[in-house]
Order: sequence, then C-alpha cells, then structure tokens
Amino acid sequence: MRKPLKRVGIFIAAVAAIVVFLYFQNNALTVSSFQLSSAKLPQGLKDFTIVQLSDVHGKRFGDNQQRLVRKVENQQPNIIVVTGDLIDSRRGGEAESLELMAEIVKLAPVYYVTGNHEYAYARYPELEKKLLELGVHVLRNEAESIPVGSNNGIGAGEIRLLGIDDPKFSTIGGHDAEAAEQNIQAAIEDFSKISGMADTNAITKAEVGKQTENGPYTILLSHRPELFDVYVRAGMDLTFSGHAHGGQVRLPFIGGLVAPGQGFLPVYDAGQYANGETNMLVSRGLGNSIVPQRLFNRPEIVVVKLSAVS
Repeated sequence: MRKPLKRVGIFIAAVAAIVVFLYFQNNALTVSSFQLSSAKLPQGLKDFTIVQLSDVHGKRFGDNQQRLVRKVENQQPNIIVVTGDLIDSRRGGEAESLELMAEIVKLAPVYYVTGNHEYAYARYPELEKKLLELGVHVLRNEAESIPVGSNNGIGAGEIRLLGIDDPKFSTIGGHDAEAAEQNIQAAIEDFSKISGMADTNAITKAEVGKQTENGPYTILLSHRPELFDVYVRAGMDLTFSGHAHGGQVRLPFIGGLVAPGQGFLPVYDAGQYANGETNMLVSRGLGNSIVPQRLFNRPEIVVVKLSAVS
C-alpha cells in the first residue's frame, strides 16, 4: 500500500507545482529598465522617468489593481504611457481597466493610445469618454508638449509626445504601414498647430520630416512594433509599442515564438531595438488575449530613464 500512496502523493505534488508555476508566469510582475540619452534632450536633464504599460486586456492584479499600482508608484514616474489593448474585445474587462487608470492618474500624467482590441470593442466610444473624465490624455493622431527640466529654468525644455491610433481605425483597409505613416503626419501637424510653428494646411511630408529632425526629442506611442521601419522613416527618437505579448512563450536563445502581425519567431517581440537615431521599446504586456497562458514571459512593466548627453 505504501508505494501506491507514495505515487499518489508525488502526482499531487507535481500537479500542485505545475499549477503554482503557471500562476506565477501569468501573475508575477517584473520590471524591465532602460537608460537612453540624446543630445536633443534639454541640457542638464537627467533620469526623466517614463513607465510604460501595455496590453492589459482587462487583467486584474490584486484588489483595485494595487499590486500593479504599487509597482508603478515605486518607479516614481514623471509620466506614464499606455500603448493599447487596455481591454479585450471578447471578454471586455472595462471595469478592471478603469480601476487601473483611476489609480495611476494619481501618480503622474497618463498618456494612452488605442490598440486593435479597442477597434474591435463595440463600447470603445463610451470607454474613451470615461478615460477622458478620469483625466487620461487620449492621443488619437495627436500630440502634446511635455515640459521637462529643472524648476529654476536651467536645462528647461520640452519633449514632443505623439500618439497614433491602431491602423485598424484607418480607412486605408489592409495597408497598416501607410495608415501609420499618415497618422504620424497628422500627429506632427497637430503639434505644429499647438506650438504655432506652421500653417498646417501647407505642410508637406518633407517639412514634417524636417520638423522632426530639427525639433525637440520626439516620442511616439504606437501599438504595433512590426511597423518599426515606418517609425524610423518618420524620424522618431523613441517609440513605445506593445501588441506582441513577448511572443507569448519565450525560449532561451530564441525569444518569443509567435506574435500577431509577425507570425512565428517574431523579429520585434520584446525589449529594445535601434536603427540609426531611432529607438523602439516593445513591452511584453500585462494580460493575455486568445492564448490564456504565458511561459517564461511574465507580465512586464517597462521603465525608461531619459538623460541629456553631458
């Protein structure tokens, strides 16, 4: 009798260990930190901190999202950016997502752009209205100027922040790159309006590129990492993206296995990518969508510290 009982005990322990491991993979938050510098940032600027959250998909991290909120608060962000798929188009998750946004707007200004799940979510217009009421900056092919630098004016300047819609919102069906390009141009033209830089009715693509090259440090929020070439051509200094879920399952020396818009062995699945003067940071995201389980790919908070070149 002892051997069968021992085998049953081992089996139960193994099952319990697997359950704990899978829960840990889906729920244990991790923080990925990056340091970036640029001569385009105001002189003297040091460690301007941006926290990125992405692909929440309505997931909850503790009561009133407090596990996630505390992690964000510990980073002492200057701003927080949320790069799409706040909700899930099939399961919803609006209440959980609004709980999160209501808490993080107390920590720092929050800037948000849409993802493909917002496009497919029938109640998105109502969700956007609620986000605006909370004080979230919803950027839909729009721009804002963020003052940065010391309070006494030394090194004071600005960062230009652009936010574009997911390409699915575009009327250019099936041409994601072209849609993203047009959305970026619209956002830069919006910045020209708010800064009084130009008559936007006369802005050409060449002038848009020149403004980006010669203007302030420019950050883009865009859900889709597979469009990195578009962001490079547009002269973005830094782009925050998500969408890839880190490849869902990550393997040593291989990385993510599959990502929407990129298929198997995606090129842009997680972390930092650079091409010329353009950097892109791809969040592994926080929640799940079609596939309910992450493996070796824990929910991620991205933290970036920006400093001027000394």
